[in-house]
Amino acid sequence: MRIMTQVTMVMNLDKCIGCHTCTVTCKQTWTNRPGTEYVYFNNVETKPGIGYPARYEDQNHWNGGWELDSKGKLRLKGGSRLKRMLSIFYNPDLPTIEQYHDPFTFDYAKLIEAPAGSKAPSVSARSALTGREMVPEWGSNWEDDLAGAPHRALSDPNLATMADKVKLDFESVFMFYLPRICEHCLNPSCVASCPSGAMYKRAEDGIVLVDQDRCRGWRFCVSGCPYKKVYFNHRTGKAEKCTLCFPRIEIGLPTICSESCTGRLRYLGLVLYDADMVTKAASTRDEKDLYQAQLDTFLDPNDPEVTAQAELQGIPRDWILAARRSPAYALIAKYKVALPLHPEFRTMPMVWYIPPLSPVTDAAEAAGYQDSNADDIFASIDVLRIPMEYLANLFTAGDIQPVRQALRRLAMVRAVMRIHQLGSDIDIVPEEVGLSEDEAEDLFRLLAIARYEDRYVIPPAHAEDAGRLMAQHSLSGCSLESEGGPGMGGGGPGVTSVSTFHPGGSDVSAPLAQRDNRGRLHLRISENGGSGQTLGGYSS
Repeated sequence: MRIMTQVTMVMNLDKCIGCHTCTVTCKQTWTNRPGTEYVYFNNVETKPGIGYPARYEDQNHWNGGWELDSKGKLRLKGGSRLKRMLSIFYNPDLPTIEQYHDPFTFDYAKLIEAPAGSKAPSVSARSALTGREMVPEWGSNWEDDLAGAPHRALSDPNLATMADKVKLDFESVFMFYLPRICEHCLNPSCVASCPSGAMYKRAEDGIVLVDQDRCRGWRFCVSGCPYKKVYFNHRTGKAEKCTLCFPRIEIGLPTICSESCTGRLRYLGLVLYDADMVTKAASTRDEKDLYQAQLDTFLDPNDPEVTAQAELQGIPRDWILAARRSPAYALIAKYKVALPLHPEFRTMPMVWYIPPLSPVTDAAEAAGYQDSNADDIFASIDVLRIPMEYLANLFTAGDIQPVRQALRRLAMVRAVMRIHQLGSDIDIVPEEVGLSEDEAEDLFRLLAIARYEDRYVIPPAHAEDAGRLMAQHSLSGCSLESEGGPGMGGGGPGVTSVSTFHPGGSDVSAPLAQRDNRGRLHLRISENGGSGQTLGGYSS
C-alpha cells in the first residue's frame, strides 16, 4: 500500500447560479494577457449543451483519455507513441480556434475619439488574434441558459442514447450549470501524452502542472486531455492549464474560483489514496464499474492502520488530520453524494460533482405525492425534469444506480430538515438511504450552512519546506509578473523525458518517480498504463 495525498475539489451543482464570477476571477488572475485570449482555465457550461470547446466530450472524435487494448491493458486513445511521433507536425485531434471561439473585442477608441456629429458612432467586432473584422458565431458561454438549444443542445454527446426521451420544449425543458476546471486526475493522460516531459503531477499534493522551460509546444497534451483543459499559448508557443492556484494552496488558501464563488458551491480538501491501486482501477473493464473502482482507491484517514502507514511513508501528521476533516472525502467516500465527471475516460478525475436535485417537493406535489412520505419523495425523483439517464451519462458512465442513491440521500436530507424546521413528528427514517439521523444533519450542515473553514480544509506547506518553496518561487518569479504566464521563468522539475517512457511496461527498472535539482519528487506517468504507471513516493 503506497499512500499518497491529493488535493480534491467537490462542486455542489444545486447551488450554482451561472453567474460566471469564478470564470471572471480566474481569467483576471491567470489568463489576462496576450496569447491566452481564448483560454478559460475555469468556465461554466449550461447543460444540456455541446460545451467548450464544441463537443469536447465526444472522444470518438477527439481521441482523448485512455482505452483498453485487447489484453485489457491501458493505452492512450490517441494512439501509440510511434503514431503520435509521425503526426507530430500535424495533429488531427486538435480542436480549431473556431471550436473554442475566435476571441473578439471592439475598437473603443473609435467611439471615444469620434468627432461630434448627428449620428452615433458604432464599431464592429474585431478578432483579438488577427485584428480583422468578424461576426461572432461561438464562444465559451454561447449556450448560457439554453441559448440556441433548439439548434445545438441535441448535439450534446450525453444525449446520444436518449435523444428521443428529451423534448426541448417549454413544458419539459431542463437545464443546470456545470462549472469546469482541470480535473488534476490520478491517471492523467495529458502527462503520458507529452513527448517532452513538460507535464508532471506533483507528488506532495497531486496537482498537475506544466514546466514551461521543457515545453516544446507539440500540443499532444491538448489532444490527450479528454476534458480539453490544456491550452496552447499562441504567443509563447507553450502549453498552459489550470494550476489549482498552487501558490494559494501552499499557504493554506483556497483557489481563486472557490474564494470568489457567490453560491459557495465549492469544497476543497485532502484525500488519501493507494497509489498501487490506480492502474488496476483505471483498467476496470466495465465502464460502469469505474466509479466504484476509483472509490476503492481512496483510504479512510480515520483507520489507524492507514494513519500508521501514512506516517511511515512521510506524510505529515497535520496533513493526515486535515484529511480526516476533509469535506471532499466526506462528500465523496463517506456520504457518496459526489460523483466524478466522465469516469469512462479512465483518467480518474479528482474534481467531483454533487448532481443537481430539482425542486423535489414541487415535483412530489405535482405528481400528487406527499412530501412527508419517504416513498413518495423517492418516487418523485424518477420523474424529475432532469433525467437520471442524462446525469448518469455525465457522471457514472451510464450507471443510474449511484446517481439515484445520491439523489435519494439529498432528498432525504431535505425532507428530514424540513420536518425539523416545521416541528413535526419525524416519520421519515434516514436509515432507508443508509444515513443515521446525525449523519443526515451533518450532511445538511456541510451542504447548506458550512463555514469557510469547513468548506476549505487545506493544510499549508510545512515550515521545513518553506525555504525550498521560496527558492523555487524566487527563481520562477510570480506567474503574473512575466509575459509568458505560469512558471515561464522557472527552472522546472527536469523529471520526465521521452527516454523514461516505457512502451508495454517493459522498462521495469525505471524509477516510479524522480527528484529534481531542488529535492522535489515528481511522479512519472507512462503512456500505456503499464508497470510503474503512476506513482512515486512522497516528498517530505
